[in-house]
Amino acid sequence: MTDPAAPSHSSGASASSEPRRRETVHEARVEGFGTVRVVPVDPARDIDLLHDWVTRERARFWGMLDHTREQVLETYEYLDSLSTHHAFLIHLDDRPVALFQTYEPDADPVGEYYEVRPGDYGLHLMTGPADGGARPGFTDALLTVFLTRLLAEDPGRRRIVAEPDARNQKAVSRLLRTGFVLGPEIELPHKRARLVFLDRDAFLARTASRPS
Repeated sequence: MTDPAAPSHSSGASASSEPRRRETVHEARVEGFGTVRVVPVDPARDIDLLHDWVTRERARFWGMLDHTREQVLETYEYLDSLSTHHAFLIHLDDRPVALFQTYEPDADPVGEYYEVRPGDYGLHLMTGPADGGARPGFTDALLTVFLTRLLAEDPGRRRIVAEPDARNQKAVSRLLRTGFVLGPEIELPHKRARLVFLDRDAFLARTASRPS
């Protein structure tokens, strides 16, 4: 997505005012870290957390540093109204630690900049501030949990696509460690991005071969 949180607004789109019950869509025990739960973002409930995270300097590649609380709320309410874009919080032992967003590339501006294949599915990731310091391997473990969930949920998802800012070498390296392969750089309206791709079968074979 050109801005991870904001696909182009269509004239008829509006966020639903119906409150949504919080649910766990995936749960896994991660050895050495704890229990990881994936829950949908509730914009009204999570706005303080979201605004805090996306406006920190460490989140500059997210593209929302100057957003007000109201702008962040509007953005995530809009995302919540779409069937093609979704936002999730990752909780570790009931503490939010990361924000994941997914999208269908053919319904997103990024789909205009590369040849979308059937089964492509887009992904964005932002980790929250690390209380007590970073834990080696933690973000890679979260990413593996979320990718496993995405691919298990729908066998039609054949390839995961991500497009981090080309300057964000830390994010690119993290994705490569998880099994993504480099694609071309593309010039989006708000950033120069590096496309990376993860093949479903290659990822599942890679994770299956790891010792439990």
